[in-house]
Amino acid sequence: MVRDRQFYRTLFLIAVPAALQSLISFSAGTVDTIMVGQLGDEVLAGVAVSNQVNTFLFSLLVGITSGSSVLIAQYWGKKDAATIKNIFSFIFLLCITIGLAATAAALVFPRRIIMLMAGDNEALISAALPYFTIVCFSYALFAATTSLAGMLRNVEVVMAALLTSIVSALANVFLNYTFIFGKFGFPALGAFGAGLATAISRVIEFTVIFVYALRIQKKFPLKLGDLFNLKKYIGKEYLKHGVPIAISDSQWAFVGVLKAAIIGHLGTMMVSANAIADTIMGIGYISSGSLAAGAIVVVGKAVGAGDYKKARQYSNTIQIIFACMAVVMASLVFLLRVPIAGLFNVSGEVNALAVSFITIGAFTLLGTLYHAACFVGINRGAGDGRFVLFVDMICGWGVVLPLMFISAYVLMLPFPIVYLVSRIDQCFKWLIAFIRLRGDKWIRNVTVKRPDAEPA
Repeated sequence: MVRDRQFYRTLFLIAVPAALQSLISFSAGTVDTIMVGQLGDEVLAGVAVSNQVNTFLFSLLVGITSGSSVLIAQYWGKKDAATIKNIFSFIFLLCITIGLAATAAALVFPRRIIMLMAGDNEALISAALPYFTIVCFSYALFAATTSLAGMLRNVEVVMAALLTSIVSALANVFLNYTFIFGKFGFPALGAFGAGLATAISRVIEFTVIFVYALRIQKKFPLKLGDLFNLKKYIGKEYLKHGVPIAISDSQWAFVGVLKAAIIGHLGTMMVSANAIADTIMGIGYISSGSLAAGAIVVVGKAVGAGDYKKARQYSNTIQIIFACMAVVMASLVFLLRVPIAGLFNVSGEVNALAVSFITIGAFTLLGTLYHAACFVGINRGAGDGRFVLFVDMICGWGVVLPLMFISAYVLMLPFPIVYLVSRIDQCFKWLIAFIRLRGDKWIRNVTVKRPDAEPA
């Protein structure tokens, strides 16, 4: 175990706010899902289907931003602020462009997009469209917020994302309550009200993070012009080192969409139970994502500074922390599966199915939380994104999707078995992560010395 206090200080200075941010977002999301669940099984399932598009976009944006994390973290260790600002500009504008494109697609082809995940289930489509056609207007602002929050975290500006999440979560819960049920003089808008609440919350959260990044935080000074200062060489570096990470997250998000499509074609009961399970499983991902965020920075800084021995020591200690947290969080999900599932106003059959899904998911979390944190934190921070892409593509396209399709449509196995198959890769990827980090091939310094480097 590393005994350097600065290591733990940096790791947890980033991880704790990230965990609090995830906890706040999870809590707000759970409350939102419970409120939507009061409208019945079909509305819950419809919003869940629509949210698969939002989840895909979120994963794509996080992937693009994560692709910059290895560059930012290592240049941060090298104290090159000028290059980091150029990276900020490239990622910020790229994410906004994708957000605008997603909004355009949602407005032009709303029904076709929903049908990809709901098939010809008219009840699900009708329930999803009111939410989907309003929430899509928030995509560009959501993209800007996601990119800024992720990049600021990599230069240890950790309060930006936390503050944004607090304000956004409070606004979203209040607005959902107001618009879904028709409170404070507003009409009851149901699923449309949930979408409207989300769209307004996105405006609020973008305003908060934009003001905080440019006016309040001083650790990494930014001006408005820094976000619109494109440099050609950044595109080349991102193509080489960032794109594998962006593709990894994006293709895994697409695998998630296809998994959701398979589930969506199995009927309302399967979709509703899976939506409840996904909500509760979010508890487990809180520790994984937050510790991974800290690991990217501490490992990336060590590699960027050329201290590879320290990077290996950091890796070993972080893996022990990851393993311990996996046991704690998986146990918590298992213990809370019945009481939390009981909060949803769904039929007894859906509730029982959701509990069985969560039971399965709790055990797979043991592997998930270890390997995900290693791949997303240690490997990416050290510049090993291509290996993570390789593993994810083989597991997603070569294992999970084919087996899930066969189990659902060829063998027509019971729903809990189909759910287990959808997570089968989580049962062995932890071993791949463990073996990879035993050698030295995962350490790759991606920084380039520049004559115009500006000290950070």
